[in-house]
Amino acid sequence: MPRISRRLGFTLIELLVVIAIIAILIGLLLPAVQKVRDAAARAKCQNNLKQLGLAMHNYHDTYGKFPSAHDNGYNDTYPSPAYTTAGNWHPYWSWFAECMAFYEQDNLYKKADTWAHQTPLANDYWWPWGAFWTSPPMSPPNPALSAMIPLVRCPSDTRALSVQDGGGMQVSLTSYTGVAGFSGDYNGRITYAALRGPLVFQDDSIKTQIRLTDITDGTSNTFLAGERPPSADMTYGWWFAGAGYDGSGVGDITLGSDETGYANSLGCTGSNMKLGFQQGKITNTCDQTHFWSLHAGGGNFLRCDGSAKMYTYGMPASTFRALCTFRGGETDQPE
Repeated sequence: MPRISRRLGFTLIELLVVIAIIAILIGLLLPAVQKVRDAAARAKCQNNLKQLGLAMHNYHDTYGKFPSAHDNGYNDTYPSPAYTTAGNWHPYWSWFAECMAFYEQDNLYKKADTWAHQTPLANDYWWPWGAFWTSPPMSPPNPALSAMIPLVRCPSDTRALSVQDGGGMQVSLTSYTGVAGFSGDYNGRITYAALRGPLVFQDDSIKTQIRLTDITDGTSNTFLAGERPPSADMTYGWWFAGAGYDGSGVGDITLGSDETGYANSLGCTGSNMKLGFQQGKITNTCDQTHFWSLHAGGGNFLRCDGSAKMYTYGMPASTFRALCTFRGGETDQPE
């Protein structure tokens, strides 16, 4: 009997159908994978803020107050021939820096503090950036300035977040800033630190650092820190120590709800002025003057009770301003 041969394999049409089905499945799968990835990054970012909040509370338990958000060099005294009283060895250090020992960066804190206690040279204030005004510099920058700390960076920002400034100094940046009350106007700030700082760190009217009992608006109704990615040029957002746009720290380690002065300094006026809490883009220079995040629909904020929560961009401006003060007595609360 003749044998009947059986053909094995696909026809061209069958192969094309299989490829099309696989392509459709991949197209359906990728958005789901991206959503899971975004959700994981958002959760990790929120956990970073919680850890920073825990560090702030541990600092408070140890010293009976929150740290200053920004040790301003013009107000503080420290070991230099230009000042007669040695008082503060940490000029321009941020709240991130002061709390290092409370989020498992004790070794880095000791290293940075040892550097700050060096015998100063003539006219050398031992600023964290070193004696950058001399050529060559009389002293190098504080070693903590270039340290890459994962806790102060949102995983949604895939950039290196490290930049070399014009003087060749390597600086690392942060995705978060302390909340600095209302605006850049000194008299308009209900929350304050040093000359001009954020929120619960120091209050201008009583010239002292804040305790939990001073937060009369309620710790769950008061922001401590929030998200703001550094801009594309990475000029602002230095985590360890930063002068900000005017020496106050604003733009680097603190940010208010209505930073008109900061915006004006960048040429962001009129319709280009961005304030409050709204969507932004890394490529837009004017988006560095307000709170926003790389997450879809909103951003994470740390509250004074140590909790962190995702807030949407639809929040009314009046509510956002109320959350940025600790004893304003406002009635607006988030939904």
